[in-house]
Amino acid sequence: MNKNLYIQSYGCAMNFSDSEIVASILKKENYSLSNKIETADLVLINTCSIREKAEETVRKRLETVNIHKKNKPDMVIGILGCMAERLKEKLLNEEKVVDIVAGPDSYRDLPNLVRNVVEKNEKSVNTILSLEETYENIEPVRINSNGISAFISIMRGCDNMCSFCVVPYTRGRERSRNPESIVNEAKNLYNKGYREVTLLGQNVDSFKWSPTQNNKIKLEKESKSEDIVYFSDLLEMTAKVSPDLRIRFSTSHPKDITNDVLKVIKKYENVCNYIHLPAQSGNSRILKKMNRTYNREWYLSKIKDIKSIVGNSCAISSDFIAGFCSESEVEHMDTLTLMDNVLYDYSYMYYYSDRPGTLAHKKYDDDIPLEIKKKRLSEIVKKQNKHSLIRNELKIDNQYKILVEGYSKKSDKFFRGKTSENKMVIFRKKNNLIGKYVDVKIKECNSATLFGELC
Repeated sequence: MNKNLYIQSYGCAMNFSDSEIVASILKKENYSLSNKIETADLVLINTCSIREKAEETVRKRLETVNIHKKNKPDMVIGILGCMAERLKEKLLNEEKVVDIVAGPDSYRDLPNLVRNVVEKNEKSVNTILSLEETYENIEPVRINSNGISAFISIMRGCDNMCSFCVVPYTRGRERSRNPESIVNEAKNLYNKGYREVTLLGQNVDSFKWSPTQNNKIKLEKESKSEDIVYFSDLLEMTAKVSPDLRIRFSTSHPKDITNDVLKVIKKYENVCNYIHLPAQSGNSRILKKMNRTYNREWYLSKIKDIKSIVGNSCAISSDFIAGFCSESEVEHMDTLTLMDNVLYDYSYMYYYSDRPGTLAHKKYDDDIPLEIKKKRLSEIVKKQNKHSLIRNELKIDNQYKILVEGYSKKSDKFFRGKTSENKMVIFRKKNNLIGKYVDVKIKECNSATLFGELC
């Protein structure tokens, strides 16, 4: 008997990719995807815990879901992902707002968890973290795809232990997929008409796979062995699938991105000319408190490497946290001057959110008043908008290869697509070009978007 599955995702791209894995697992249990929550037999919310606001959003969504459950008592509600891992007891037993809690490494067990609820009327939980699970043999159901671009998860977990971050506690230790399975997934996507893939991981640059080590032993880069596949190797292997398959990757940790990776970006036209390199702060003392393992000078030297090897046209984006524990006004100014030095194309910017269980929560006082956090964040956002405009203005009167993704969100008379540098371009529609590469000359811009015309 077919059943309806409604799944909603919040947070990072990894969560959206995980939801596609979940959909694949449950498809074998005769669940069909539905976009109507009121008719769903199973409702799954894939969650994020990176900031308090993200958790608040999910809680409000659960309130709405439970209203639907009153009209359909047999509806099963489940929480997946990072929030499930962090708040399993509270959600399941204290607040009693869900039937299932499943952590990021337990999705294969979802059919059993659902059966426990349906057949035995028992609440179900599995939040056991794994040292081996990568879901590499599961072909995702591309529910978040436009048929042109797709995610490929290449590794899971994080070993970095940044003091502000819950990810190592909610997603476990790093482990990498067999590179052959990744390349095969890219080939299959290309053969199905996809023309862009994004290699995903909490820290893709630490990808490291060895058939003899079974991914359990962390090896120093200096002891590079022929049987070990590093991220630069994987990037090149994927680039060779086809010159018409664009390759992106996210996210990079500054301490792990190597010159070998930069050389692969330079060598292959289809490896996109874009790097997301989160700084978080521009002050060395704050970076040390964040446990980022680098200081301001080292970070700027890595930026110099990018511009030297890949070129000044390489787009660079960042993450910034305003108002981290004990941050002074002078230290906040260091972040602004770092931005002036680099001129990021865009950034993801937030004020600090204290997360229970993290090192910062245990060791430091969240002592910056909210109004000051918001003021500093506003200054960061204002500066980034200025820099984004400067970087975009450099594109005017130049011609770029665009992968057409679909219609503009504002008008079906225009197409939208991205440059290799991850810049969104809007241009007037002509013929059926969706999924194809076209050359576009940029005519004008704002801080977020380029506007052009077909060549």
